[in-house]
Amino acid sequence: MKTNLGIRPKSLWLTFGNNRCVYVLAMLFFLFFSKNLDAQEGIVEKIEDSILHINLDEVVLISSRKALGHQKQTKPLSSLDEYLESAQKVNMVKRGAYAWEPTLNNMFSERLSVTIDGMRIFGACTDKMDPITSYVDVSNLSKAHVVSGQQGAEHGTTIGGAMDLELHKSNFANTGLKGSLESGFETNNELRIVGAALDYSSDKFYVDGDIIYRKAENYFDGKGNEVGFSQYGKYNFSANGGYKVNDGNKLTATLIFDEARDVGYSALPMDVSLARALITSVGFEQDKLGTFSDWKSKLYFNKVTHVMDDSKRPDVPIRMDMPGWSDTYGFLSQLKKITDKHNFLLKWDGFYNKSLAEMTMYPNNPNESPMFMLTWPDVRTLNTGFYAQDQIDFKGSSLKLSTRIAIQNNKVADELGLNSLRIFYSDLEQSQNHFLKSVSAQYHKHLEPFHINLGISYGDRAPSVSEGYGFFLFNSFDNYDYIGNPGLKNEKSFEGNAKISLQRAKFKTSLEGNIFHISDYIIGEVDPMLSAMTIGAEGVKVYSGLKYADLVNVSWDMEYSILPELKWSGTVSYHRGTDNDHRNLPFISPVAYRSGLTYKKETFSGTMTMKGAGKQTNFNGAFGEDQTQAYTVFSLTFGKTFYLSNDWVYAKVGLENIFDEYYSTYTDWNNIPRMGQNFFLSLSYSIN
Repeated sequence: MKTNLGIRPKSLWLTFGNNRCVYVLAMLFFLFFSKNLDAQEGIVEKIEDSILHINLDEVVLISSRKALGHQKQTKPLSSLDEYLESAQKVNMVKRGAYAWEPTLNNMFSERLSVTIDGMRIFGACTDKMDPITSYVDVSNLSKAHVVSGQQGAEHGTTIGGAMDLELHKSNFANTGLKGSLESGFETNNELRIVGAALDYSSDKFYVDGDIIYRKAENYFDGKGNEVGFSQYGKYNFSANGGYKVNDGNKLTATLIFDEARDVGYSALPMDVSLARALITSVGFEQDKLGTFSDWKSKLYFNKVTHVMDDSKRPDVPIRMDMPGWSDTYGFLSQLKKITDKHNFLLKWDGFYNKSLAEMTMYPNNPNESPMFMLTWPDVRTLNTGFYAQDQIDFKGSSLKLSTRIAIQNNKVADELGLNSLRIFYSDLEQSQNHFLKSVSAQYHKHLEPFHINLGISYGDRAPSVSEGYGFFLFNSFDNYDYIGNPGLKNEKSFEGNAKISLQRAKFKTSLEGNIFHISDYIIGEVDPMLSAMTIGAEGVKVYSGLKYADLVNVSWDMEYSILPELKWSGTVSYHRGTDNDHRNLPFISPVAYRSGLTYKKETFSGTMTMKGAGKQTNFNGAFGEDQTQAYTVFSLTFGKTFYLSNDWVYAKVGLENIFDEYYSTYTDWNNIPRMGQNFFLSLSYSIN
């Protein structure tokens, strides 16, 4: 499908008129030279940088309800997608302007474990238009833990790694009542953002609440063309609290409600009229349990509803409605034990998920009856697992051993869906079991001035609902219908990783790499004997297990403090993926790079960043890929904090894609172009 493009209307450019750059510079000048209201100088929080010696993970600071927290953020009110894209190993698959799908180590969500405060959540869209990250917002999150490979097995069965999104909590900080108001505006797509938060914390209980609303129109690419069907609107509300039963026991609860409507997907043939999620949990924490400590348990439930429709598309061969539902019930319980040389973590978790999706097709001839089928035939997934970890400390070195064992049962609950699949798999049983395993060893050695990390691991995963039970799922990227294969074997991954780091007072650098050898690699293969259901599709692909596939990722990053206030950082990465027939795997990044200068002094901060990638040469046309061109994009931001007695106001302005570069990345579905030049302004007012 080709991207819907139009001509940029004059009204948008008249936002600044012919002197729009003068206006931007005037705003930057104002922020830079403004005097501090009721000046409070020297209030700078110093956080020491450190190398995470055992875990090859990354912590992405998402949101902070502190002035200094905002100073660390390039764009405080940006979407969660933009925050995650800043992580070194993460890229985002873009099908529109909203709800990008995160990938880690060049692997999609099927091979990842994505959790919110440890809770498993599953999208309700067969086309992946609602990744888990789309149902939370930066307003209710504090950070994201991104963990590579089997080191992410703590959060669930995985191949590529895990992302755990940590909610903001006051945690009995005894800070009393605090509140904040936030607003933002972006010129390219006329994005409006309004939000508020209210927190109360004492040494006995705390309650945190926030709400945020986002509304955007179509955006414009670097050539000034309007990218049709890229609008969206959403609001998000969250509340969480805790109560101390006594000094060593606490009760906690969480509620998140997220709803998006009228969401356009430029790169897809359908849009979304509704995407809604209700996420809840109750928990119990106990400081001591015999010789163990930090016992944390949680029960949770989440319900996701997603409705695809094409009613606003001008020309469709046949109109369709495609709603989907995903309900998940889960639990987790973990505790720790620390001795002189050992640091144990034990965790028991499980979930029960119901995934149902359907499609109704309405013929243009009103005398013909609508056609109905189940695309996810009410698949019930029951998974329970046990995770154990021990970090052993030696003199000048340490070793972390971990393992996960899980049992998963999949059952097709709908009789119509089961019989539909039996058209292709006559001996298909209603229920199937998978035994899942993971083992990992990570070794760290400190050889002054270097830190050396080495690791090996094994893990496997069961097929996803789409891979196992999907029924004529249309993929607009390669223009094929996909059918699941319930007989697929577990996908198995052998992983090796290494990292060498050097840190000095003003300079630090690290070279890191990993390799994944994945047997029974699950991917769609053409079945010439089957006919497509979707009008215009080239054929049908059935999910199959390749003999093996290899993925390699290497990155080198550096950071140098030019002055106490001025810091430079840079990263370059290389990626490669091939199967057993030496075919290129789809969605593998070309050489990518980023560099930036950051200035922070007292209440002022500024950044200049550059990011880009080389030409994608190792692509595979059989999967719908073509060659993406090299690009380089520059951005500039300035921020300042103004203190008003105990309150503060934080303002930040920025100009993204300064030179209006027209470009598409390798993860942009059907080459949908990225946003062109964009000016943003955000204001945050905090009441302490």
